[in-house]
Amino acid sequence: MEIRALQYDIAWEAKERNFAAIRAWCATSPPPRGALLLLPEMYATGFSMRVETIAEGPERLAERFLAELATTHHLTVVGGVVRREADGKGRNQALVVGPDGAEVARYTKLHPFCLGSEHQHFRRGEELVLFPWQGFTVAPLICYDLRFPEAFRCAVVRGATLLVVIANWPQAREDHWLALARARAIENLAYIVTVNRVGRDPHLGYSGRSQVINPRGEIVADAGGDPGWLTATLDPDLVRNCRRGFPALEDMRPEFLGTACRTS
Repeated sequence: MEIRALQYDIAWEAKERNFAAIRAWCATSPPPRGALLLLPEMYATGFSMRVETIAEGPERLAERFLAELATTHHLTVVGGVVRREADGKGRNQALVVGPDGAEVARYTKLHPFCLGSEHQHFRRGEELVLFPWQGFTVAPLICYDLRFPEAFRCAVVRGATLLVVIANWPQAREDHWLALARARAIENLAYIVTVNRVGRDPHLGYSGRSQVINPRGEIVADAGGDPGWLTATLDPDLVRNCRRGFPALEDMRPEFLGTACRTS
């Protein structure tokens, strides 16, 4: 079960330029059939608050491009898109598209980044989303969500074995990005795969450091700080074996779990 994540310097509010760059990366190093391909948060525009400029219009360019990638290379693709509500506010989403080009899942970011005024421009999500892939149950999350362990634990309670985080996480807080991702893997006995951008937008610099971390908290792959692919092979049996050998999840206190964690 191969996973691919692509970290690159996102051209600011320029969808077609980003589509061309991703096509070029895939032409140079085609992902294998059946892989799970991850692209960053707001992969086609960068982390812009200008909802009226970056949101999907009737032509749905960013969504259709994900479907193109999925069908051309026979992949399941996860990428960050923006939808606009009737009141003008956006939804910062992780869209999942299957190899047939159909939508598999759509997750809206639970935690807008208030320090960056995201909450003023985007509505928060209300629920977790899970989908199956190659023997895993996958939960997509977005950037700032990484600071909220309860969201990850709730996903695991609902069956997640692979947690993916798409992001535009700034270089100034790179240490937090690395520490929090590893903690989420260790405490949940789950794989964590993160994908971050590199380069600069008009406001911040980004250092990449996309990673794959296994359920033991071991770093399987690290993309470093340059544009390029992160590649790893995942084993669903490792999650089962780790949870069987160190059954910490069985010692959870159900009475302290919120209603969002309940499976029925």
